[in-house]
Amino acid sequence: MNATEPRRRWWPRSVRARAALAAASTAAVVLVGIGWWMHSDVYRQGTQITEGQAEEQLWALVDQLNGGVVPVHRNAVPYEVVATGRRAAVAYGGGMEALDPGTRHVLPAPSEAREPGTLTIVPRRIPVRDNPTGDRSDMAGRTYTVMSADISADQLSSDKAAALGVAADAHLRVYVVVLPKTAQAMAKTTDLLLLRAGLVSLVLIAAVTYFAVRIALRPVEAIRVLTASVTASHPRERVTVPATGHEITALATTINTTLQRLDNAAAQQRRFVADAAHELRSPLTTLLASLEVALAYPERTDWPAAATTAARQTRRLQALAEDLLLLARLDTRTPTTRPETVDLTALASQLTEQYPLTERPLTLTCDSTVPAPVHGNPDEYERLLRNLVDNAARHAVHRIQITIRNEDDWIVLTVHDDGPGVPTEDAERIFERFVRLDDARSRDHGGTGLGLAIARDLAHRHRGTLTLTPRTLGACFQLRLPRAPTPA
Repeated sequence: MNATEPRRRWWPRSVRARAALAAASTAAVVLVGIGWWMHSDVYRQGTQITEGQAEEQLWALVDQLNGGVVPVHRNAVPYEVVATGRRAAVAYGGGMEALDPGTRHVLPAPSEAREPGTLTIVPRRIPVRDNPTGDRSDMAGRTYTVMSADISADQLSSDKAAALGVAADAHLRVYVVVLPKTAQAMAKTTDLLLLRAGLVSLVLIAAVTYFAVRIALRPVEAIRVLTASVTASHPRERVTVPATGHEITALATTINTTLQRLDNAAAQQRRFVADAAHELRSPLTTLLASLEVALAYPERTDWPAAATTAARQTRRLQALAEDLLLLARLDTRTPTTRPETVDLTALASQLTEQYPLTERPLTLTCDSTVPAPVHGNPDEYERLLRNLVDNAARHAVHRIQITIRNEDDWIVLTVHDDGPGVPTEDAERIFERFVRLDDARSRDHGGTGLGLAIARDLAHRHRGTLTLTPRTLGACFQLRLPRAPTPA
């Protein structure tokens, strides 16, 4: 089993599901961060509200004590009033009665006098104390924020001090315990609301993303269906380009361009195969017919002429097979191995001296004395020049001239003949495979129709160009190749 199979079982394969899962996961991370921030802020604000209420309650108790009034037990927050020289609490309430402060005060008595009206806020631990009733306060054993303020009994009248049950020189301290219940309740309510809103938001985000991606991918599905219908029997099928102008439009345009290139390549391949079969059939038919006639009438056959015809057709088949193999190798775009520095001037001069001109009296000259170094394969350069000279020799009347010159970083080689020339409308068609013009239809003398195609492919293989330049007399083929650095 592949190591990735367990992961693929739970990971969705659909792009829609993956996009929805990714969007929901991202939204979940964002919502968790927002929820944590809101929880902290609500708890902080709730704590501030609780502390504000406790402080208000503290000063209200101080005012009552300053008026000689003992506060009642019923109160919104826990409180305790203790005094020096007194074991029991002066007053208590708000839940402190569960700790039995009437017997012994819970919070410590003031050890030193403070300035009256001064607010003190410190954390204090509520001690654990046995209650005669058996009940235990929820505050016992926990630490809370405690606010306190002092009252001096000597600032009170004797009647007020007596009403409070303290000595005239006693110091009173009012404690108020800040319970976090309000902040916790607010935070809990906010958390529940955020949790519900977050779950609903995640579901909505996932659903919207899923259907949005599904709608966005409809053109892709249409492109897939139409592309799947492109077969060898229906190569001209094309996908519909959406009019929205987004990335899918570019995808559809690229696919149509690719299909068009494949269609053109397939058509060119079919045409090439048909033309190659036709070219091979002509010499084979001539060879077979001559041999069958010779075998049918051996006593009346001119055997030397028959052998000459057979040899000529065999050479033609060999040349055609070599051209087809070379074109197949050039079509593979195999890079040239170990490129050498070749002097085109020396190569053209050697070809001019060794080229056979036996059929017709032609003059072949090479006009160049300057070295023309280029990078490449010398055999391929020789084949390129020979094809150009062969083409010129088939059409020239008296003269063929090869000219080589340097133009900046380029080597320009021209092969010019004084033949009938090439019509302007056929200037590019002659470089196609198996193309012959009207005056070169003879397959015995007109070539295979592959020479110029091979020459252009070889020029492109060496990063050059081969074109037909207009001339008033004859045809002039211009080869441009990048010049190689001259060796020191």
